[in-house]
Amino acid sequence: MAKSQKAALGFIFITLLIDVMGWGLIIPVMADLISQLKGIPVNQASTYGALLLSVFAITQFIFSPVIGNLSDRFGRRPVLLSSLLGFGIDYIILALAPTYGWLFIGRIIAGITGASFTTATAYIADVSTDETSRAKNFGLIGAAFGLGFVLGPALGALLATWGIRAPFYAAAALCLLNCIFGYFFLPESLNKENRRPFEWKRANPFGSLKFLTKHPEIGGLALGFFLIYLGAQAVQGNWNFFTIYRFNWSEKMVGISLAVVGVLVGAVQAGLTRVINPKIGNEKSIYLGLSLYALGLILFAFATEGWMMFAFLIPYCLGGICGPSLQSIISGHVESNQQGELQGALTSLMSLTTIFGPLIMNSTFSYFTSDKAPFHLPGIHFLIGAACMIMSIFITYRVLSKEKKTV
Repeated sequence: MAKSQKAALGFIFITLLIDVMGWGLIIPVMADLISQLKGIPVNQASTYGALLLSVFAITQFIFSPVIGNLSDRFGRRPVLLSSLLGFGIDYIILALAPTYGWLFIGRIIAGITGASFTTATAYIADVSTDETSRAKNFGLIGAAFGLGFVLGPALGALLATWGIRAPFYAAAALCLLNCIFGYFFLPESLNKENRRPFEWKRANPFGSLKFLTKHPEIGGLALGFFLIYLGAQAVQGNWNFFTIYRFNWSEKMVGISLAVVGVLVGAVQAGLTRVINPKIGNEKSIYLGLSLYALGLILFAFATEGWMMFAFLIPYCLGGICGPSLQSIISGHVESNQQGELQGALTSLMSLTTIFGPLIMNSTFSYFTSDKAPFHLPGIHFLIGAACMIMSIFITYRVLSKEKKTV
């Protein structure tokens, strides 16, 4: 039984790792692939790249609760295996895509199948026997994310030297091999007596956002939280397009830079946050982190050499100390039996930034690098991101200052 559970948890870890690695694998080549398929310069291709990111986020936002509810009805195993099979098929479609439209279809499929993250976490909860083992097993999620954000872009950069489509075939192989492994070795974790009928009203993706309307006391802080992740889309949604256009980076260099981001973010989240936060407190951590975010984004906007982007990643990634601190303060405003709803609402806000953020950032980058723009400014989307961080500082400061006066 112990061996079976260990194998199952290993499968879940690999599944989560593939989820994270999948997009990281193809980011280094996606900009040039879109440019080739559309027959346009890479700066103009960024708008089409944003559409791919947005449609992926929309389908995940809609289907995450649907997939989660299906796993409550039919069990975790069939949902996980179906999702992995769908992911593998998606990457094959992307690898063979003759036109941009096929990339669009592929991202829709990936958004639906990638919503299996909720099922994977439910599986972990099913097989964990007590709170101690549950906490230990949920640590697999953080480990998979950290490792995936480093390995994905690095492996994508390496494979790109073999051809622009090679990372897609690699991602497909990973998914399909894991699906085959799971078919033979993954046991079902949800007993039939614990399953429930599927209900559409419980699969409503907008339901969690209603929680924020019921708690106006956290509305301002939630807006600050939203602005942080919206501003971060200046980097997440357009890094490859900007660096290829501005510094003529190769797919390999894009992948290496993203691997560096993964290492820095992991170091900040796993180590620095635990050191700084206890010393200066949540509130100061928020203001310091947001200031560093804004500084990093402004420096990105005016970088003139490629090596500067690596140097400026340091202040930008150090800004990551603000997120956990703000989330902690927001969590302190609701009762313990409402924490699940709160985290669901914050996750929904993050999903919305992934839907709208790339469209805003990439379209402005495309416009201000075109002949139609009143002036040429490739880094304007970074300045928009910095503005979001600065607005978040003012909003958070105003809310927290007002609360101090009323105490």
